Amino acid sequence: MKLSKQQIEDCETNTTDFSDLKALFLNCTLKRSPAKSHTQGLIDMSRMIMEKNGVTVEDLRPVDYDIAYGVNADMTEHGWPKDDWPELYKKVQEADILVITTPIWLGEKSSICTKVIERLYSTSGDLNAAGQYAYYGGVAGCLITGNEDGAKHCSMNILYSLQHLGYSIPPQADAAWLGEAGPGPSYLDEGSGGPENDFTNRNTTFMTWNLMHLARLMKDAGGFPVHGNQRSKWDAGCRFDHENPEYR
Repeated sequence: MKLSKQQIEDCETNTTDFSDLKALFLNCTLKRSPAKSHTQGLIDMSRMIMEKNGVTVEDLRPVDYDIAYGVNADMTEHGWPKDDWPELYKKVQEADILVITTPIWLGEKSSICTKVIERLYSTSGDLNAAGQYAYYGGVAGCLITGNEDGAKHCSMNILYSLQHLGYSIPPQADAAWLGEAGPGPSYLDEGSGGPENDFTNRNTTFMTWNLMHLARLMKDAGGFPVHGNQRSKWDAGCRFDHENPEYR
């Protein structure tokens, strides 16, 4: 995977410092490492742009971990013998940018992707230092690959889920590559045309820069503004200009 001349020029002419940002890609392929993942091809393009601009990037495959099913923070407390999610959650907490990626199966995101979002939901009730929900201040996007239709459907589902949990979503926060319907070459297969597809390359590039720009704005602002969204203050009786019947 190589960046185009235009992508490299965009990186070289950038004047914004992104070097204190961290990004995490969760590749929700069904293939354990080191098996070839076509979704990884899109990750690699986005990752190269981020790293050329100083962002610290990590990508991993949740399928390589023993992640229990459930919507609790640590499922070993609910009968499961092992649960690696608390380990992954620490990485999620440290990231300014989260990118969920998935192949398409039967028109839907992968089962691993569904499990990851369920486990993100399990910790969405945590609060940050400002008393907001834990994912406030984080920025998120998604990448999709497949040989059937469903890219926009998967993106809508993933991005809705992430914003509902508290992530901020920038403009054009998704990108995808779809091969010809039915059996045929996948993204990284020889002759697929995937890595050369201008539409996919443009959208992946735009998504990557928009994620970095919004993460920069969030970091410089000290996170998402706190007025009107602090769960801790709501529980304490503050209603942020919403009439409280208790004080009529």
